[in-house]
Amino acid sequence: MHRMKKFFLILIPSLVFTFLFIFGYQSLLKYQAQKGALQVTSAPESKVYLDNKYIGQTPLCKCEANAMLQSGNYTIRLVPTDTSLPEFQEKVTITSGVLTVVDRKFAKDALSEGSIISLSPLTDKQKSSLLVVALPEGATVVLDNNEVGTAPLILKDPTESDHILKVRKNGYKEKTIRIRTPLGYKLTVAVYLSTIDDLSSDTSTSPSPQSPDASPTPPADATVTILDTPTGFLRVRDSIDGAETGKVTPGDTYALVNEESGWYEIRLKDGTNGWISSAYAQKN
Repeated sequence: MHRMKKFFLILIPSLVFTFLFIFGYQSLLKYQAQKGALQVTSAPESKVYLDNKYIGQTPLCKCEANAMLQSGNYTIRLVPTDTSLPEFQEKVTITSGVLTVVDRKFAKDALSEGSIISLSPLTDKQKSSLLVVALPEGATVVLDNNEVGTAPLILKDPTESDHILKVRKNGYKEKTIRIRTPLGYKLTVAVYLSTIDDLSSDTSTSPSPQSPDASPTPPADATVTILDTPTGFLRVRDSIDGAETGKVTPGDTYALVNEESGWYEIRLKDGTNGWISSAYAQKN
C-alpha cells in the first residue's frame, strides 16, 4: 500500500506537467495563428513605423514566427533616409497566416510610386476575388494583357495562378506587378502611380527591355540581393512579362545588368541574363 501511494505521488505531478505542456503548446499555436507577416521594401532605404512605433529599416521582413505581427489594422509610416524626400503614410491590415507586402520608391513632388499587397480570408474557401485600387482613381486596369476596367475595381473568381497586373493612366508611369490569386482569399492591390517627368514624352515608345543598350546602364559594380519571398524563391523570366526560365534564392547576390520600372535584369551564375521583380530584390 505504501508503494502504491508513492507511485501515485510520482504519477500525478507527471500527468499535471504533461497536461500543462500540451495546453501551453496548443495555446502557443493558437497565439501564433493570430499573427501575420509584413515585408517592406523601399528605395532609398527608410525607417519603418507601425502606429508610430519604430520596427526597423528597409528591407524589412517580419516573417519569422517570433517576429510576426498581431493581426489587425495599423498605420504604417516610411521615413526615407534622404530627408529631402517626403514621408509615406497609409493604413495597412495584417491578416493572420498571410504576408502583407509594402513597396515604395521615393522621389520628389509627385514622382514617388509604390504598392501595398494584402490578403484577407473569404467565407467560401472555393471562391477568390481581386480588388485593385489606385491613386489617382480612374486608372485603367490590365490583367494578363486584357483590359478589365478602371480602378477601383473588383474582379470575382480570377483563376488561381500567377498574373501580370498593369495599372496605367495618361500622364502617369505605368505600374506592373506580378500577383497570385489563391482560392479562399481576397487579394487587395493598392497602387500609387507617379507622374511622368516630361509630360511631352511618349511612354509607349520607351525602349524595350530586350534592348538594354538603349536604356540607362547601371554602374559596372552594381548588384542586387534577393529578399525573402512568400514562396521561398523568386522566379526569373526571359523578359518583362516573359516566360519563366528559373528561380533564385533569398540571400543570393547577382550582378545588375539593367533595370526597368518594377524589374531588374540580373546576370545569373551560368552567365545568362534574366528579369526578376524588384519588389523582392534590394539594389546595392
